[in-house]
Amino acid sequence: MGQRISVDPVTRIEGHLKIDVEIENGVVKDAWSSGTMARGFEALLTGKDPRDASYVTSRFCGVCFSVHTMASAACLDNAFGAQVPDGGRILRNLLMGAEYLYDHIIHFYHLTALDYIDILKVAEYSGKDPGLNAVKDKVVSLVKRGDTYPLTPRYDPDDFSVNDPELVTMAVAHYLEALKVQVTAKNMGAVLGGGRVPHYQGIVVGGVTQIPSPEQIGRFKSMLAEVTSFVRNVYQNDVLTFGTSPWLWPLAELGVGGGHLNYLSYGAFPEDAAGTNKFFKPGVVRNLDLSNIEAFDPAKVTESVKYAWYRDKEPVHPYDGEQVFDRDKAEAYSFVKAPRYDGMAFEVGPLARMVVEKNPTLLGLVQKGAKPGAVARHAARMIETVALCDAMERWLGELIEAAGKPDFKIHDSANWDVPDSAEGEGFYEAPRGALGHWIKIKDKKIANYQAVVPSTWNASPRDEKGVRGQYEESLLGTPVPNPENPINVVRVIRSFDPCLACAIHIIDPKTNQIRKFTIG
Repeated sequence: MGQRISVDPVTRIEGHLKIDVEIENGVVKDAWSSGTMARGFEALLTGKDPRDASYVTSRFCGVCFSVHTMASAACLDNAFGAQVPDGGRILRNLLMGAEYLYDHIIHFYHLTALDYIDILKVAEYSGKDPGLNAVKDKVVSLVKRGDTYPLTPRYDPDDFSVNDPELVTMAVAHYLEALKVQVTAKNMGAVLGGGRVPHYQGIVVGGVTQIPSPEQIGRFKSMLAEVTSFVRNVYQNDVLTFGTSPWLWPLAELGVGGGHLNYLSYGAFPEDAAGTNKFFKPGVVRNLDLSNIEAFDPAKVTESVKYAWYRDKEPVHPYDGEQVFDRDKAEAYSFVKAPRYDGMAFEVGPLARMVVEKNPTLLGLVQKGAKPGAVARHAARMIETVALCDAMERWLGELIEAAGKPDFKIHDSANWDVPDSAEGEGFYEAPRGALGHWIKIKDKKIANYQAVVPSTWNASPRDEKGVRGQYEESLLGTPVPNPENPINVVRVIRSFDPCLACAIHIIDPKTNQIRKFTIG
């Protein structure tokens, strides 16, 4: 019997997540992922006007708010029979692109980078770069005052921690620069999204509500150029530098954090009015078999609640999902349900998207010896961010051209009224992965509404067959030579960019901790 420890909560993420692992002979033998809050947003929507859904579901999360608005609007488009005109499609793409830019930059620099560097090596920097020396002086002064939060790691550095003083100092300088850049990316969304971030008001069933002025388009273009420069010249280089470094490359070669090797993408960023051609391709890959990219079939999505604190029932399609809690349920250990596709557990997110489309840059890293896992997820996230910058420049050009035409439209006003009864489903790719919203309308009101979010896919508990969720499976074999310093556990989990607020919502005060670690 191995030693069982608990990381509770996993911090630097949105929401409450507890990870239990059993360690034997220095590696993880078993794992359990527990969402420790309950979600009730769907229940709030029952009986409401369906057009309220995009505004309410935006409040699932303050980080990935716009993609819930987008998935909900797509769900309503489907139920109402609305056809989004090209102007609305392009504007939606630009708004979603802005979310990706700020979200991926925040994730790499502010949520995970500190797991991979020995921050105190900044004090040993001996170069002459004035900017880096300013960073050194700042960090050293904080150390002397005993005020290094949030930069001081809560774990001791290990063999995989970058400890070169110049690289570490550069990373901290970019950490600080990224704080400013992500603000610019957020403001891009405000410019075209109705004047506010978070929680856009301008994405609705049938398209969007605001025709941008030439001044707004100009501001967006200038901001995009600023963010793109950072992505191409700083973010891209940092991921490649650190990911292929003597410290992190061994993690890539080991494939630490691989998991089931099943990948799912719904596809996102439609390139035509019909939505048949998407910038991120939809598809299904099983057991990393790239010779057989399957088409995504929405009918194959189900949710299991065997080990979740909900009323027990057989796995059902989200159209028939419910939120009936059973906190005393035997063997349950999470408020997160267990989504499955064709009865199997899948990973969703940047790595899944890049695998599904067989991205050549990612496959090039694989040919050099990298395996799917924590390091590959960071690489995939960077790769798609660079690609999105290029796509957003193109979409902005399309918007400028289209806006000058007399037939420019951004909304399908002919299909705004609520149908008497209907069903609808909306799929999108959040930065964290596959996001689906489902609605049933009866007597012009919402009869049932369900959302299956990225962190529900990745953070799910076991299903009725005992199959682990992706977090749980990805932790198996992870090296933890010192249980007092389980840094590799959070490296793996945070590589997914967890956002539990979307999966769970109401805090439950009861805990059953075996061992607690506080992580900055």
